[in-house]
Amino acid sequence: MPEPVLVVGDVATDVVAVLSGEPAPGSDRPASIRVRGGGAGANVAVHLARAGVPVVLAGCIGDDVAGASLSAELADAGVRLRLRTVPGTVTGTIVSLVEPGGQRSMLADRGANLALRPPDVPAPRPGGHLHLSGYTLLDPGPRAAGLAALAAATAAGCTSSVDPASTGPLRTYGVDRWLNDTAGVTLVLPNADEARLLNGCADVTEAARALAGRHPIAVVTLGADGALWASGDTVVHRPARTTTVVDTTGAGDAFAAGLLGAWLTDQDCSPAAALDAGLARAADVVRRPGAR
Repeated sequence: MPEPVLVVGDVATDVVAVLSGEPAPGSDRPASIRVRGGGAGANVAVHLARAGVPVVLAGCIGDDVAGASLSAELADAGVRLRLRTVPGTVTGTIVSLVEPGGQRSMLADRGANLALRPPDVPAPRPGGHLHLSGYTLLDPGPRAAGLAALAAATAAGCTSSVDPASTGPLRTYGVDRWLNDTAGVTLVLPNADEARLLNGCADVTEAARALAGRHPIAVVTLGADGALWASGDTVVHRPARTTTVVDTTGAGDAFAAGLLGAWLTDQDCSPAAALDAGLARAADVVRRPGAR
């Protein structure tokens, strides 16, 4: 790959609590609690670097111990950093509550990530690829930076990818608004619920086809059922890897990085091979607590 992948998105500390049983409102429940590196943008960047793909991460951290620690971790993983330290602001923190079976819910304090501005994002070079975390578009603070990054990638003739992030914030933000913001994106990466929301289609295959009518490629993750690739008249399904699921935190980010790494580095990569690469990396992540 002649140019590194530019990833724009959140950097955060994940506090992952894997519950020993169902939640017990008003009482106590034993849990395994771990502190890990997280943030949708940082997760994708780390997985790309581990796959040998050169990557630059643009984002913001607070002027605190957490920000310094995450920066060191990311650099050690081989990620080139373009992180601005925001004075007087805390680094983002996500609390992930994981129930038996791996399903999780998250409490998000995005902190310094909300301070991302257009000058924080380096200009892409022709021949490169931009991956934008959808969270960047869903808040008025960093939205201008996300839109500027997409516009710069289009102007430079770069390919681009965006994940819609999460159905709750996406619904609040507005589907039509999001579709307009991402009209020039090469590849979109929703999960099944996000794909249905974006198109109003109950059938996920039809939702993928509809997105492929707007973008050259739509890839929809299906959890335990694997993933779909839709482009033109082509729809390819691949099953998920058999694995023990402990925590699904970051599975979508890992899948995105695995798929992008295969698709960007192998000109002859088939849709099935790209999906398999993403599913393999996701299966590795869900076996243990943490996004990476």
